[in-house]
Amino acid sequence: MSQLTVFNSDNPAQPLLHTSDSNEIKQQLQKAGVRFEQWQATAPIDADSSAEQIQAAYAGDINRLKTERGYITVDVISLSANHPDKAALRQKFLAEHTHSEDEVRFFVRGQGLFCLHIAGKVYQVLCQQNDLISVPAGTTHWFDMGSEPEFSAIRLFSNPEGWLANFTGSDIARRFPLLA
Repeated sequence: MSQLTVFNSDNPAQPLLHTSDSNEIKQQLQKAGVRFEQWQATAPIDADSSAEQIQAAYAGDINRLKTERGYITVDVISLSANHPDKAALRQKFLAEHTHSEDEVRFFVRGQGLFCLHIAGKVYQVLCQQNDLISVPAGTTHWFDMGSEPEFSAIRLFSNPEGWLANFTGSDIARRFPLLA
């Protein structure tokens, strides 16, 4: 179940809001300038589905976003608990960073925790299967896939080279709760 927890950025011990209501999550994130949607596949998919099958199952929503926002590149990324570099990848994503383009992720399966540092608050968004989040360009954030990651996600990019991060050097991410 998707969840949103909001904190003041200087008080990770006391949440201001915690909800699993998808409409409230969408409204709260929209106020912060972040897109949150839930999609449904138009064809059956499972853990063994190819990237092409996954993209075809969500083609309508993918094409809508490409048209609306000018995204050029679409891919599917999967990470499992048996990945040999999972600990190093987790650490890389846990550092607060920004991007020069939107960071768009749709969770086909599994989950991930996006932590957005916006206007003195930290918005922790636990995205699960069928959740799309679009973090606007320039937004400071970090991502936690957990110690035993198990997810597949569709990514959309404006830059054909894909994911490029600009790390802030802040240690804020170490002060907030993470996935197990």
